[in-house]
Amino acid sequence: MTRCKCKSKAHIPLSERELQVLELVADGLTNEKIAEKLKISKRTVDNHISNILSKTSTHNRVELVRWALLWGKICLDNINCCQVKQLTK
Repeated sequence: MTRCKCKSKAHIPLSERELQVLELVADGLTNEKIAEKLKISKRTVDNHISNILSKTSTHNRVELVRWALLWGKICLDNINCCQVKQLTK
C-alpha cells in the first residue's frame, strides 16, 4: 500500500504520522506490528487510530481503509490511485 501523490478531495487534515499509521493499517498490520515498525508504543498507535477514526467519521478498520481508498489517501497496487488527477488530464 502506498500513499497517493495527487491532491485529495478529502479536506480531513491527517498528520504525517497518522498517514503512516493509515498506510500500515491498510497493509493489514496489527497495532502491535505497527508499533514495532514505527518504533512507538502500542498505546500511541491505539491513540493515532482512534484519532483517525474520529477525524474520518469511520467506525472500524474496514471502513477506514475504504475511506482512504475513496479519497485518495492510499493506493492499492497502483489501482484507483490518483483517479482525480488521471481523469483531469
